[in-house]
Amino acid sequence: MTNQRDFLKLQPLTIVVIGGGAAGFFGAIACANANPYARVILLEASRQPLAKVRISGGGRCNVTHACFEAAALVANYPRGGKALRGAFSRFQAKDTISWFANQGVPLKKEADGRMFPVTDSSETIVQCLMNAAEEMQVELRTGKQVVSVKQLLSNEFAINLKSGETLKCDRLLLATGSNPIGYKIAKEFGHQIEPPVPSLFTFNIADPNLRALSGVSMNPVRLRLSVPAQPALEQIGPLLITHWGVSGPAVLKLSAWGARMLHDNRYQATLSINWLPDLQQEQVREKLLAVKNEWGKKAIALHRGVDLPHRLWQYFITRIGISAEDRWAEISNKTLNQIVQEISQGKYLINGKGAFKEEFVTCGGIYLKEVNFKTMESKIITGLYFAGEILDIDGITGGFNFQSAWTTAYLAGLAMAEN
Repeated sequence: MTNQRDFLKLQPLTIVVIGGGAAGFFGAIACANANPYARVILLEASRQPLAKVRISGGGRCNVTHACFEAAALVANYPRGGKALRGAFSRFQAKDTISWFANQGVPLKKEADGRMFPVTDSSETIVQCLMNAAEEMQVELRTGKQVVSVKQLLSNEFAINLKSGETLKCDRLLLATGSNPIGYKIAKEFGHQIEPPVPSLFTFNIADPNLRALSGVSMNPVRLRLSVPAQPALEQIGPLLITHWGVSGPAVLKLSAWGARMLHDNRYQATLSINWLPDLQQEQVREKLLAVKNEWGKKAIALHRGVDLPHRLWQYFITRIGISAEDRWAEISNKTLNQIVQEISQGKYLINGKGAFKEEFVTCGGIYLKEVNFKTMESKIITGLYFAGEILDIDGITGGFNFQSAWTTAYLAGLAMAEN
């Protein structure tokens, strides 16, 4: 009697993965590991795979986040959280940590929950994935640019390369990130694409006096982002003033949640900043009144009475029109209220976006209702699978985008391995 292993040997599957990034590698490895008799081919258009992994996290690679409950984890995804809920019950951050540990790559947790390799080098993650793929006999082909994909009458896929070569396979995984070729192939197979737009970016603010404070940071601040005819968005956390505007975790989170709204409004918006969110507005006023009563003859510029960096305080009073010589005793209640307003509800006009270091994240991609999140298989085309950023999934900064890549790739890999 022929057992299952013998059957697999007789009819080996050929699986092609397009895209040699984090999701592509992880999917190929998971597939080859689950079915040692399958032929797994990994295609990468460039000569160097895993390029984004190399530069991520400032060259340290923020592999995942120490968040181990699916319900809490999904709250970090502006788009795709609901679809990922079940997926995370099968492969989440804890599983990522175990997988890398089993490969001899332990991860460490930082104070904010981000997790990095203990080496603090993304090259460790790159080599780990390369070695695992080699060990699992994944056929890595670099410099192979895909031009088009067709499904044959036999249900096989024919993949046409720029070199003129055609590859055939039984199952196909698209892990092309935000590369247009992935969207093109998916669209030709009948999938809807949510238009990709940038996510995770900094805010440009055309105020030279604010920009002059580049390097000043506050933690925490409360941010409120407003555009006409849309509900306002809020975030709380650290903020950094830069030579083009504002950055820091609170800004990046706000940019992720407001990615499509900001894009549709051409990156023109109002940002309200509460620089001292731990104090009620009236508490700020009381502190300033106490300074006025006690230090009436002192210059306002030198005696602030609230816990703010000196340069930031001077910026506020200059913005209101208070001179360096003005004394506390001389200011009116109206001016005092203006200072309170600047601290608790300062308004800044966003007039564009900046980049976030080397991170490139987009919101948009394959319409999620057309994908089976138990297997990551297309609901339209049998044998077609998706993983990673090609999907309309994006997380806030902190390792969440990599985690969705590992999870979706792992599930796709297991599903493709089944004969």
